[in-house]
Amino acid sequence: MSVMPSRSNRRRFLRTALGGAAGLALRPLTGAAFGRQRSTPFGAEVLADGFVLISGAGGNVLAVNGPEGTLLVDGGLPERSAELLAAVSGLSGSGPVQALFNTHWHLEQTGSNDALGRAGVPIIAHENTRLWMGTEIHVEWQNRTYPRRATEARPNRTFFTHESPRRMAFGTEAIEYGHLFQAHTDGDIYVFFPGPNILMAGDVVSVGRYPILDYSTHGWIGGMRNASRDLLEIVDAETRIVPGTGPVQTRADLEAQHEMLSTVMERLSGMMRNGYSAADMSAENPTAEFDARWGDPTEFMASVYPGMWGHVRELGGII
Repeated sequence: MSVMPSRSNRRRFLRTALGGAAGLALRPLTGAAFGRQRSTPFGAEVLADGFVLISGAGGNVLAVNGPEGTLLVDGGLPERSAELLAAVSGLSGSGPVQALFNTHWHLEQTGSNDALGRAGVPIIAHENTRLWMGTEIHVEWQNRTYPRRATEARPNRTFFTHESPRRMAFGTEAIEYGHLFQAHTDGDIYVFFPGPNILMAGDVVSVGRYPILDYSTHGWIGGMRNASRDLLEIVDAETRIVPGTGPVQTRADLEAQHEMLSTVMERLSGMMRNGYSAADMSAENPTAEFDARWGDPTEFMASVYPGMWGHVRELGGII
């Protein structure tokens, strides 16, 4: 993972990506609901020389060309994995997948882990992602139980600490990655490529819908707010920010998310201190000015309340 792709190899990758994309559905995904991309046509967007964003696999997938193969950030749904990996092979033209990042444990991000893990590919993630994948998980807000994943599907290169960034190279493409504590889940990570200035943020960045706060695996609004703040320290006005689903975002979009989360959290914290129930909070319509951008807040509000109760001592003045 430390050899720079030759210029000819990178040009070939770009030409192949552009040519292969003609056979894919070249359309952006806007506001796709969590877990509802099981029949969406694939799309491909070249973000930089050697960097292709693949959409439609269940979640966004970033493919990065290297001299011996491809690095992926996220792997789509299990039922789209075979199609995705075939598309990646066609786009790269340079051999098998050599490394995979999981931005968190959800199926939309880890669906290719089984095939790539069996092939011995290094799978990089936070340790909490590996732990969740090694147990049965009941996700209350979905009323769904996820079985333990196969041993070979679990990440095999994990890290524990919150300090960031961690660094590695793929060829001579520098990569920085780090943990985003208890945001969408408790195992969220970002993956940043400073050369082309591309940030893969996973579902910590939400487009066209309010963020999903998976409180069953320790996501909550305070962590999502803090994660948005931490990402703002990494990006600049030129950074292409790749969300878990949907089109590429900008720093201004991330700033808008941080402002929304900060405002809504402050309002809801005050309501909790005054003894409001979840229904009472929703009745006050605390997201009103943000609904035009993020849509129906019902699911968001339902996930905010239990997540905040898990952090009442941190919020202060509630109990």
